Amino acid sequence: MIKQILRKLPRKSQKSDSLDSAGNDSDKHASNSDDGVQCTNFGNKISSRLRVVKRVSSAVFPASIMAGVEAVEPNLSFNNVSNPQKPNLFISKLNLCCEACNSSDPDKGTAEQDLKRRTLIELVDFVSSGSAKFNEAAIAAMCKMCAINLFRVFPPKYRSNTASGEADDEEPMFDPAWSSLQLVYDLFLQFISYSSLDAKVAKKYIDQPFILRLLDLFESEDPRERDCLKTILHRIYGKFTVHRPFVRKAVSNIIYTFVFETERHNGIAELLEIFGSIISGFAVPLKEEHKMFLCRVLIPLHKPKSVGVYHQQLTYCVVQFIDKDPKLANSVITGLLKYWPVTNSQKELMFISESEEILEMISMTEFQKIMVPLFRRIACCLNSFHYQVAERAHMLWNNEHVLNLIKHNRQVIFPLIFPALERNSRNHWHQTVLNLTKNTRKMLSEIDDELTLACERKLEEENSQSNEASEKRKLTWERLELAAGFEPAAANFVPPLKPATCSVAC
Repeated sequence: MIKQILRKLPRKSQKSDSLDSAGNDSDKHASNSDDGVQCTNFGNKISSRLRVVKRVSSAVFPASIMAGVEAVEPNLSFNNVSNPQKPNLFISKLNLCCEACNSSDPDKGTAEQDLKRRTLIELVDFVSSGSAKFNEAAIAAMCKMCAINLFRVFPPKYRSNTASGEADDEEPMFDPAWSSLQLVYDLFLQFISYSSLDAKVAKKYIDQPFILRLLDLFESEDPRERDCLKTILHRIYGKFTVHRPFVRKAVSNIIYTFVFETERHNGIAELLEIFGSIISGFAVPLKEEHKMFLCRVLIPLHKPKSVGVYHQQLTYCVVQFIDKDPKLANSVITGLLKYWPVTNSQKELMFISESEEILEMISMTEFQKIMVPLFRRIACCLNSFHYQVAERAHMLWNNEHVLNLIKHNRQVIFPLIFPALERNSRNHWHQTVLNLTKNTRKMLSEIDDELTLACERKLEEENSQSNEASEKRKLTWERLELAAGFEPAAANFVPPLKPATCSVAC
């Protein structure tokens, strides 16, 4: 009787139930209910909910971003869908490119790679056509796809740096997966360079962690990848002004680690090339932060042995700073003298060339502050037994601007240079250096013959005084030897040993 009454009562609606409770209730109704139509309707309701869950879980974004996004078959072409459906198709294709290829089945893996490659080519063509419109969901999907395909950990490096610091003898290593990586880089570059891209929305996904992972990729040994990264990072720096201080700080930290810890990094040249264009855009007068970047980051980069790999880009950055503020030439020359090589002739040639470029831009006032230590070092280079170093140092006199600086300060510079030229003319082994020394001495005489003669007389006096001091030392040693010879016994006397005493009573 009670069961018949309960059956006539209205049943509770299932619309507010969760998916799990709905599934449990369906089991109960399937076993207890006599109404087969109601069970069928409830099964349809569950299957529709499962389709919704599958569509949302297959997306890579939060539900708030995916609101109103309908799933589109990724194998469709952009030409076969309407314009309102193209953003959804764009997202579907990006999600397809996020999937990893199956490596267990070679045939299936090759088919998946071909499909992924065709999809990436289609995406690149779609973005480059200029008809794409990126909403927040598309921006998030693009950043996720790039992160999955590009961000990776590189294997440890086993190749050591060469003694001269140059890697010309080592062939570059090329990534075997570059054909796929290149398409991802091309797509991301087109995306970053898109004129209608909303930077305020994109900066939520191209954030500081994303930029740090992007900077880690500069460790790649493939020069093609580093070249793409260079262009992408430069576009990010230009488009996202809010990230500019962070990018400068992150690159500074990479260089600190390279200079003071590891001396191993593949992308220093590319990073400096980016900063070359950034420095050229600095406003005048320079901020204190930018001057500190020169003193703490760029100048210490002259220290590593591998400076030859990136010296051209480093010199360009330094010259850009001096062009903005000529007073910085003093700090740069002082830093060069601090890190000037002693035994590395190839590095010394680079330093001489960089010094010449700086001297072409330096003012007379700043030159007079550093001319004494600089030309003491140049005098040592003139006397170098490595003929290329000596030859390059002599070539400084062929530069009109450098020669003009020397002429105006000859009273200080001639006495520093003349002794080195005199030693070369007497002792150097290479004929080319001897000829250059003869020409330089003739040039000094033409500039100021009286001062040159005075330097020559002073050098002769110093040589005579040095010879006299040498003779005095020699006589002093002879007297000491004679004095030691008159008392051979005292000189060779060795005190006798004391006899051993027994400390134990017999």
